[in-house]
Amino acid sequence: MSIVVTGATGHLGRHVVEQLLEKVPAEQVTAVVRTPEKAADFAAKGVKIAVADYNSPETFDSVFAAGDKVLLISGNEFDKGRPAQHQVVIDAAKAAGVALLAYTSAPGTLTAALADDHRATEKALLASGLPYSLLRNGWYNENYTENLAPALEYGAVVQAAGDGRLSTASRADYAAAAVAVLTGEGHENTTYELGGDEPWGFAEYAAELSKQTGKEIAYNAVSVEAYTGILTGAGLPEPLATILAGVDASIEKGELVVTSGDLARLTGRPATPIAASIEAALKG
Repeated sequence: MSIVVTGATGHLGRHVVEQLLEKVPAEQVTAVVRTPEKAADFAAKGVKIAVADYNSPETFDSVFAAGDKVLLISGNEFDKGRPAQHQVVIDAAKAAGVALLAYTSAPGTLTAALADDHRATEKALLASGLPYSLLRNGWYNENYTENLAPALEYGAVVQAAGDGRLSTASRADYAAAAVAVLTGEGHENTTYELGGDEPWGFAEYAAELSKQTGKEIAYNAVSVEAYTGILTGAGLPEPLATILAGVDASIEKGELVVTSGDLARLTGRPATPIAASIEAALKG
């Protein structure tokens, strides 16, 4: 029996594999990657490496075995039809007879276009008849703290979220929830709504940035259209910019506030507050 993690060298996947190694022997972990060189550090620790690509279904033919627990981390190729990519993994997992397929989805309350691929994947997973666990991850702290340079340079946090609030947590927190599901018992056919403990808004975020940097940083709320233009101006492809601006519209409606408490329950600890992630990013 293996615990198999797809997208294992991505931002979230790395956290998952590293935390799994704290709980189970390395030989029980399989990291699925497209580029084995990126997983050399895992291989050195005894993790099994499987080379497979969502875009080449045949590469998944021998990745899974009966009884495996699998974490399908959603792909990031928005332009390549993610539900079809995810279907490749679901089909291979079903053919192998895995014991559990966990999937990193989006909050059930999210109506933005970003959620469409996740809903389609959830539907396919339920239709497969596989034992499943839907890990509906809220937004990550790092979505904001990984790129502080523009806010610090211009003295402004620019978003199209109005006074909306959101419940975020760190990637390490969401990884810990996935590890709890993959290494625990009784998680078959479950849905977890995962998010931070304390919702926050961008005015608070700008105030926290000001406090920690000693610079005057304001929150500049703009329209969805203006924000889309800012993102494309910064070099993002228009389809991706539209998706991200759509998420801000959902934040304004409160669709990224998570009140379930599932994340803290699964991990056994409070979620990482946004202020702590800001502090870590500024030190980094």
